[in-house]
Amino acid sequence: MAVDALTEIEIARPRVEVAAYASDPGNITAWYEKIERVEWKTAPPLAVGSQLSFVARFLSRRLAYTYQIRELVRGERLVMSTSDGPFPMETTYTWEDAGAGRTRMTLRNRGEPSGFSKIAGPVMARAMSRANRKDLALLKEILEASREGGSAGR
Repeated sequence: MAVDALTEIEIARPRVEVAAYASDPGNITAWYEKIERVEWKTAPPLAVGSQLSFVARFLSRRLAYTYQIRELVRGERLVMSTSDGPFPMETTYTWEDAGAGRTRMTLRNRGEPSGFSKIAGPVMARAMSRANRKDLALLKEILEASREGGSAGR
């Protein structure tokens, strides 16, 4: 079973700010609860072809994988994918204006599990959707709090 988890949220911050913060690898561990570490495999800045290694905990398992940036339209869309690990995955972020000073962000994870992950596909899909909702809610909290108190970040 293919996994396809699509989540969206509206954030009371301008699109350029939301996109810049969310697409900065240095901020990922602040708003992704399950990601423990991110390291550049290629030299910054972020561009098509850049590679980032991630270490995460998901469903009580430690996962290590490398994403490659496949598409980057600053302020609009970021697509990255991995072919290594037990669960090849594509992650897409999109940002669009949602009114004055507001942004609608979508986070989509999709992939084709293999091995144990294939058996656990339906459970993984629900867990991924739940995790994505929590991560986007945390991103919203961070960015909207920065409106009152200064720079975005934790």
